[in-house]
Amino acid sequence: FCAGIYRRILEAALGSPVITLMVCIVAGGTAFGVYTTVTQELLPDEDRGRILVSMRGPDGVGIDYMDRQVEAVEDILRPVVEAGDAYNIYTIVGLWDPNRALVIAPLKPWEDRTRSQQEITASIRGDLNALPGVQAYIWQPNSLGLRGGTGEGLEFALTGTSYRKLAENARAMQQEIEANYPGLTGLRVSYQTTQPQLLVNIDRRRAFDLGIPIEELDTTLRAMIEGYEVTEINVDDQNVPIKLRSALGSINDPSDLENLFVTGTNGRILPLSSVITLSEEAVASELEREGQQRAVTISANLTPGYTLAEAVADVNAVGDELLSPGVGILFLGNAAALGETASDVQITFLIAVLVVLLVLAAQFESFTSALVVVLTVPFGLAAAIYALALSGTSINIYSQIGLVMLVGLMAKNGILVVEFADQLRDAGKSVREAVHDAAMVRLRPIMMTMISTVLGGLPLVLGTGAGAEARAAIGWVVFGGLGFATVFTLFLTPVLYLLLAPLVSARADGGKKLQSQLRAAEAIPDHGEAASHVAAEPGSDGLQGSVK
Repeated sequence: FCAGIYRRILEAALGSPVITLMVCIVAGGTAFGVYTTVTQELLPDEDRGRILVSMRGPDGVGIDYMDRQVEAVEDILRPVVEAGDAYNIYTIVGLWDPNRALVIAPLKPWEDRTRSQQEITASIRGDLNALPGVQAYIWQPNSLGLRGGTGEGLEFALTGTSYRKLAENARAMQQEIEANYPGLTGLRVSYQTTQPQLLVNIDRRRAFDLGIPIEELDTTLRAMIEGYEVTEINVDDQNVPIKLRSALGSINDPSDLENLFVTGTNGRILPLSSVITLSEEAVASELEREGQQRAVTISANLTPGYTLAEAVADVNAVGDELLSPGVGILFLGNAAALGETASDVQITFLIAVLVVLLVLAAQFESFTSALVVVLTVPFGLAAAIYALALSGTSINIYSQIGLVMLVGLMAKNGILVVEFADQLRDAGKSVREAVHDAAMVRLRPIMMTMISTVLGGLPLVLGTGAGAEARAAIGWVVFGGLGFATVFTLFLTPVLYLLLAPLVSARADGGKKLQSQLRAAEAIPDHGEAASHVAAEPGSDGLQGSVK
């Protein structure tokens, strides 16, 4: 029954090949429009079965302060445990720095809880951002171990030559994004001036007038604060530094610095207060560098439905409008990998198609037959785009792996039809008869291949647990993509063969032509041998007579 239906549709398609080709082109072109609506991201949101909250307090605070802040985070997470979604709450305080802490809430198995990890984090993120006196954000490593996989969604750095200038630009971007881009929430700037620093300001002109060398000021301050290394001596093959220190110990009170004395070039002893002034200012405790440049990092959360690609485009737009000359944007983590993989995958597809084309050309001994198979591959990718759009799956690194695999599956099904059609042409059938009979004979193996592969991908789609989102991305490409792509294999491949195969003769025709040429060559006598034979007859008698 199915074969009869396929026969009638196939005959109609072969009867109107141009119309069939146009329908397929329209379907492929529509897929390009659908492609622009499918979410594009590096990795899908994965439920990894735990909630991690990273906390950072002001510089200089102790463990007791962070303990109190951790208790506030525990109060936010406790309803999750009471609802039966998490086992317990564990905390680590002061492991890296006294002002840092990590809170861990392992979630129960996926089948034993009512909410996903994403739903739980969405419910507590607002309370975490509202905590005073501490920065608390949900931290989630990604499955690829890339930097920036912190659940923040977006991380980028402003690069330049001045930290002060970078910090000003970072705060300007933060204000603009918070005011006009609701998709980016919880923005955090890494450059925080929370650590006090004492500055010694030297009046260089006055020091020159008083005859006080700057080197003398440097030596005196070093010796009184941390000790000044004068030289080294060797003791038992070990270098021992000799430091000049104050006999009264290091200075701890900044005001005592002004009471120190230095000797000028004229021999006068002068107080430091005559040439220096002291001031305090807040500075950042950490100075970052990215791409061998000074950098200030900005990170943000993405609201549901707001893709990473959209966030990157919006940040670039804000940067073009606000950033000062000499300040650039460098995307980090997932955002950087998204841009890199986009170009890498395109190159991978081109290489895959080229390899398939070359291998098939060698196998078929015909570039045209190989081209028929390869031309169906883009339509198979279009079928996969439809499957991703209907299932609500994003285009990510896992679905791209499935697309590369789909190239091989499409080529395999096309080979079944084209190879048999070439054999039938070699047997003397016309192009239309050959491709029609080949498609009918290969219908069953193509359908069996499709059904077995689709059913094999079904567990990837229906699976749950850790990594289910990644497996589903591959599964939908195989399950839906190959299912839709089989339609192109069954109808587009015969039509393309019907249009392109007449451009070249059958392989049997070439063999027959070669055989006829060989037989014709064998029928022509060798002129050199004939001439020598004719010349030998009279010469032989003469030779014999001369010998006598």
